Amino acid sequence: MNDSSWGAPPQAGYWGPSDQGPVQGAAPAGPAYDAPEAQQTRPMPIVPDGPAVPRYGDDQDDDRGAARLSGPLFRDDTFRNDTPSAQPRAAAPQNPEPMPDASQPASAPQKKSAGRDLSAAIGVGVGLGAVIVASLFVVKAVFVGVIAVAVVVGLWELTRRLEERKGIRAPLVPLALGGAAMVVAGYVRGAEGAWVAMALTALAVLVWRMTEPPEGYLKDVTAGVFAAFYVPFLATFVAMMLTADDGASRVLTFLLLTVVSDTGAYAVGWRFGRHKLAPRISPGKTREGLLGAVSFAMVAGALCMEFLIDDGTWWQGLLLGLAVAASATLGDLGESMIKRDLGIKDMGTLLPGHGGIMDRLDSLLPTAPVVWLLLVLFVGSG
Repeated sequence: MNDSSWGAPPQAGYWGPSDQGPVQGAAPAGPAYDAPEAQQTRPMPIVPDGPAVPRYGDDQDDDRGAARLSGPLFRDDTFRNDTPSAQPRAAAPQNPEPMPDASQPASAPQKKSAGRDLSAAIGVGVGLGAVIVASLFVVKAVFVGVIAVAVVVGLWELTRRLEERKGIRAPLVPLALGGAAMVVAGYVRGAEGAWVAMALTALAVLVWRMTEPPEGYLKDVTAGVFAAFYVPFLATFVAMMLTADDGASRVLTFLLLTVVSDTGAYAVGWRFGRHKLAPRISPGKTREGLLGAVSFAMVAGALCMEFLIDDGTWWQGLLLGLAVAASATLGDLGESMIKRDLGIKDMGTLLPGHGGIMDRLDSLLPTAPVVWLLLVLFVGSG
């Protein structure tokens, strides 16, 4: 069917037979293609690629022309000869940003959090400090007992966490007895007594573990010997400081410098900390905090050596404070490494706001031999 025949009256003989047969391209004759029915049949128009222009002149009615397309995709004005194609509407923006609600107050910037209950932490710290100072300056033997109790509780926390998190069963009984004996031996017999007690404690751990099945023997006794060295042996150096004539002042200096170092690191790091010190071990520690620890500890060391230690000088205090800041930071990082390996935040819950005893001994234990050695070198062991 030719395009020009859309809606036009049928030509004579077009649909009918002729001597030459059907006209080429004409539809075959039959009931479905009779002229009366074909006259009422209008084919589906082909959608034009561009703006459609009627094929018929102005003398033909619109209803005899090409079928018009209408709807949202085909506007009527696109088929006029004198009207350009309609410009497409601008698309609505997707996911527009909501307008701020004036009735809702702007959220205040979040403040830094200390991460612990500071009120409880300060209260517990003051209480422990009072007990330590009272026992230190009243009767030295009582302070040795305080050290021994702290050692036993620390060993209990450490061995319990090892068993819970790693299945390592370091024998607590020989560790507790040997640890307490180690502290007493260090106070009575000095370094020689501390080393002998350490050796006997390690031997007791090996023998005690033999009473159980051999599975896991090596890891259990290894952890036991490590615990004996890490907690009671390092704590023995505090008892050894106490044996000097100014032993109480030496222990007080050791405690003050360690606490001041931790406080300086916390205060400066919380306020100015930007650069991480060891993010894989302890994300909260910063280089600025380390500088704060060094500064605070050196100033405190100069004051303590000048006014608390017999024959001490301020420059010795500067060196002592620097060494304390370094050892306290390394000790804190060392226990953080242990806790990360165990997958825990605190070693215990005995001290509200602090965690466990081991969470307070982490910086004190490795600092004790450093302070003991430097004081012996600076002013002697007497």
